[in-house]
Amino acid sequence: MLNISDNNKMGVSNWDKFQTIRNLNLKSNSRTLNKIIVFFFILGLLILFLPWTQNISGSGAVTTLKPNQRPQSIQSVISGRIENWYVQEGDFVNKGDTILFISEIKEDYMDPNLVENTQKQVQAKKMSLESYGSKVSTLSNQIQSIESERGLKFEQAQNKIKQSLLKIKSDSMDLVAVKTQLKIANTQFDRAMQLNKEGLKPLTDVEEKRLKLQEVEAKIITQENKFLSSKNEYINAKVETNRINAEYAEKMSKAQSDQYTALSNQFDTEAQVNKLENQYANYSIRNGMYYIKAPQSGYVNRVLQAGIGQTVKEGTPIVSIMPAVFDIAVETYIDPIDLPLVHRGEKIRVWFDGWPTIVFSGWPDVSYGTFGGKIVAIENFISDNGKYRMLIAPDKEAEPWPKEISIGSGAETIALLDTVPIWFEIWRILNGFPPNYYKSDVKTTKEKK
Repeated sequence: MLNISDNNKMGVSNWDKFQTIRNLNLKSNSRTLNKIIVFFFILGLLILFLPWTQNISGSGAVTTLKPNQRPQSIQSVISGRIENWYVQEGDFVNKGDTILFISEIKEDYMDPNLVENTQKQVQAKKMSLESYGSKVSTLSNQIQSIESERGLKFEQAQNKIKQSLLKIKSDSMDLVAVKTQLKIANTQFDRAMQLNKEGLKPLTDVEEKRLKLQEVEAKIITQENKFLSSKNEYINAKVETNRINAEYAEKMSKAQSDQYTALSNQFDTEAQVNKLENQYANYSIRNGMYYIKAPQSGYVNRVLQAGIGQTVKEGTPIVSIMPAVFDIAVETYIDPIDLPLVHRGEKIRVWFDGWPTIVFSGWPDVSYGTFGGKIVAIENFISDNGKYRMLIAPDKEAEPWPKEISIGSGAETIALLDTVPIWFEIWRILNGFPPNYYKSDVKTTKEKK
């Protein structure tokens, strides 16, 4: 209903019964309101000129300063079957302590005497290598003997050639002498015949001369045969020289061939020895991999493979260990626009999840529960979350960080930059400008130097 009836209207005289209405009519509140407005206007104006510390905020988590101090999972280098556990979750293990034992599952390594048998094979091959070495040395001596014998035989053949030449020369001289005697005998026979015809010589002298001529003719045939025999001996001596060269060349080739074969077998056996030694070393090292040991001292966080008789492959994570001694740090991320404003060595304020804090980002001096840190590393490549990663270590000059902080807990960071008036900061944010570039004292000192 619109309630427009005149009977329902309240008269002005009825308002006086309300105390508040009577007070409003008596007092004028315009001055008080004006004073309040002016006060807050002046207060806001003064606040605009208050100092404000520009900062860069980031969020991350607690981690360790060195990579080897972070939680790590122990993996099995070889495939095997879990046979026995020696630890449980929460246990403290020293470096080298046995965590579990696995047995072999590959048929190539199931022989319990595999290492001993491989060692015997290595020794046998080494003995074979030594025998081949002895054979090579023997063949070398044999080759030297053949060389020496060939030299002596060749020298003997050369001497025989010289003797044949001298004999040919002697027989040729004897042949020439016999020919001379034949010529003289012919002359004497002809003279005797001529004198016999003239009656100056008897027939007996003629017969003597004829007999002597026949003897000389027979002698010259014998001498020619002797001369030809000397030539044949010379030729035979040269043939013997060639035969000696061919015979000893064949012997030398055979001995060298045997030597090269022995050398080839020696090198092949040496390669087999090296291969067997490599296998022996691999088998020995593999036997030590059945016991999985702690790489460093720490606490067993989580057992990733449970049960007895479970088969694991090589590279499978088995248990996670947290190192006992570590240097704490904070891993945080900043926006790409803020990357040029930070650098290594710059101081950072950090507060942790679970610790009471009161943070005024613009007035760090009045904040409570924050701890000092220093940038030790800045990643130059953007992360998957679209930000750049920074690593912050405790500042030794500031208050120490709590010892009860656990790895992986959350953390917030603030990087303090330049101090400006509040009105400038508001103006910068409205215009989308980045904070003022800040240079630390360390960098300034280096530039001065």
